[in-house]
Amino acid sequence: MSINILQYEKDVWKTADLLIASGIKQSDFPKYMMPFFALLMVESRLVREAKRLKEDIGDIDIEDFIDMFQLEGLGYNDFVIRKNKTLKDICKNDKTFDVDFHSYLKAFDAETKYLLGVDKGTEEEKFLDISGISGLLKKKRILFETVQTWSEIDLTPFNNSEITTLEEHIKRKWADISAETAGEQYTPDDIITLITDIIASKIEDNDKFLTIYDPTCGGGNLLYGVEDKIKEKFKRPTKTHGQDWNDNLYALAKIESRFRTDSQIEYGNTLTDIKFIEKKFDVIVANPPYGVDWKGFQKDIVNDTTERFVALPSISDGQFLFTQHILYQLADDGLAVVVHNGSTLFSGDAGSGESAIRKHFLDNDWVEAIIQMPTDEFFNTGIYTYLWIFNKNKPSDRKDKVILINAANLFVPLKKSKGKKRKQMSEENRADIVKAFTEFKDNEYCKIFDKWHFYFNKQSIMLTNVDVDGKAVEMPNKVDRNGDIKEEK
Repeated sequence: MSINILQYEKDVWKTADLLIASGIKQSDFPKYMMPFFALLMVESRLVREAKRLKEDIGDIDIEDFIDMFQLEGLGYNDFVIRKNKTLKDICKNDKTFDVDFHSYLKAFDAETKYLLGVDKGTEEEKFLDISGISGLLKKKRILFETVQTWSEIDLTPFNNSEITTLEEHIKRKWADISAETAGEQYTPDDIITLITDIIASKIEDNDKFLTIYDPTCGGGNLLYGVEDKIKEKFKRPTKTHGQDWNDNLYALAKIESRFRTDSQIEYGNTLTDIKFIEKKFDVIVANPPYGVDWKGFQKDIVNDTTERFVALPSISDGQFLFTQHILYQLADDGLAVVVHNGSTLFSGDAGSGESAIRKHFLDNDWVEAIIQMPTDEFFNTGIYTYLWIFNKNKPSDRKDKVILINAANLFVPLKKSKGKKRKQMSEENRADIVKAFTEFKDNEYCKIFDKWHFYFNKQSIMLTNVDVDGKAVEMPNKVDRNGDIKEEK
């Protein structure tokens, strides 16, 4: 079924044709599409779960059924559950549509209305702002046609995992067309699979709850992608936690969480409004924003009382703030895999905040591996990215050691580019990386260093460039631990 559901991807993008015809610019498509995709997700799941519950309990008084359904905690809509009327039914009569659609939106439970942004005041969070977007579409005289087009997409035959698969494909395209900075990242599925494979190589398959956390979860694709792939490999029960302060993406992740067992998503800036202060997590995954400054909440960071931040990085890049937060919330035997660009490796002069933070990580012997990924792996940036693997319970034979893995050339080219993503990691590529990490010994693309090597010595790294024929050209450069690069003469 997971393959079949992707046939609806083109149907979802048909809704954009109306936006184009109305003069709405492409970069605004997510704003106009997200509310209705969320509406479709919610309705299809409500219909499916209502059918399941009726099959489980048989004949029952409608009021008792509604009470039982609401106890499921999935949300509620009186039109859908009591009146058995869906969005498609409402769109059968364009004369009564305006009244019916408004009543349909108002028929949701309070939390769903809150997330969808139904009739929000100007001072409240609007999240998906479906009322505001519907008003704009009505002014352009395409509201009925837009809702009608969405209503033709029937997701009720599919389970949560399958709907999530479609959702991630759509969100990937949204990320590609709307992200304004390299810091607004959507993690590709091949990278999510690699991260999961790395985690799977380090955990046991038992009956203990595995807690997974993403402090910058966005719409949840990395968090839930890792959870789903771990469930494919292990029988362990999982519990997911996530936080984000992007209104739209938080709402999507929150809606998704209600259809999953043991999942909690919170709204807010992780760096200034920590929601899980009392918790420590077994596994943390994150692709935090990079190249994004934190000047707007500098005062809160400086006055933070949680003792998360041993030092503060440059005001222009908050990656190391998120990483310090991650390690603060990582359990004493926990594992974290964090995506970064190169600035966390090389930025900051001696004595700087960045240098002090790196020293803190090494002093505590939390860094187990750093993996350089290929360029052109993400959808809206072509730069090198790195996976930092933090382990608070390193095996005795890895104490005070760090393995550097150069996976820059471990990829296969995509037949068709997806935004700036031109490469992906095959199953074989991922297996090679996990094998190198698991074996923990030098080979042609990885090397083990004593952690002390990073304190006192200048490092020689290989910067890979490509010549006019597309062949890799390795250019040795001297780079000190603070990132000053000097070309060799």
